[in-house]
Amino acid sequence: MGENQRKLTSIFLNMFLLLSTAVVGQGFVAVNITFQNTAGAINHQAVAVRNGADLSTFYSCSFQGYQDTLYVHSLRQFYRECDIYGTVDFIFGNAAAVFQNSNIYPKLPLQNQFNAITAQGRTDPNQNTGISTQNCNVKPADDLKFSNSSTQTYLGRPWKEYSRTIYAQSFIDGFVNPLGWREWPGDFALNTSYYAEFNNTGPGSNTSGRVTWPGFHVIDAANFTVSSFLLGDNWLPQTGVPYFSGLL
Repeated sequence: MGENQRKLTSIFLNMFLLLSTAVVGQGFVAVNITFQNTAGAINHQAVAVRNGADLSTFYSCSFQGYQDTLYVHSLRQFYRECDIYGTVDFIFGNAAAVFQNSNIYPKLPLQNQFNAITAQGRTDPNQNTGISTQNCNVKPADDLKFSNSSTQTYLGRPWKEYSRTIYAQSFIDGFVNPLGWREWPGDFALNTSYYAEFNNTGPGSNTSGRVTWPGFHVIDAANFTVSSFLLGDNWLPQTGVPYFSGLL
């Protein structure tokens, strides 16, 4: 095994040793549950929830951790009125995941770290996966808000070659770096990733200073709604969880 393979194996072993909750199967619904990983920032990757359940729904739940808090591993997932706390890549994975009416709270990371909210993991341009946030709030958690830290916070960075993330009709506070997005080391995936912003509000939503990567877009977001992206009208009504199908 080469040195890079050993490092990668070590990273994933650490991640799963520190995993709090794993969800598999189909049609899972969680309501009013707090999922927390208490390993702390010093332990780096520490997942609160790894979700690989198709047609899964989380309503009024809280996900609390630091690095890699919520692993949206695979398949179709819906999050409504949830709170997600973390630091580095704290919403990551390769599901088709939609977040509605939720609060995303970057926290104070370790010294010399930056915050990246998302690290989406699409590996093939034909995969119908991505992270879509709609009508959400992106605000600093209290420990970051009231610190004297110069921590930089970004909307996301490309974990895999065809990473895809969309922020639509959401409030983005002014603590987000004007560039919006952060590169993985080097120029990896800058030409093949897909990052989009649509009709967001708040002092951090101005796209005039955003990155100029080929993969960055200011677009219509209709393809990344519950109805289009998750085919949610076919299964979400059965859960009893409120949602809106399209754009507001």
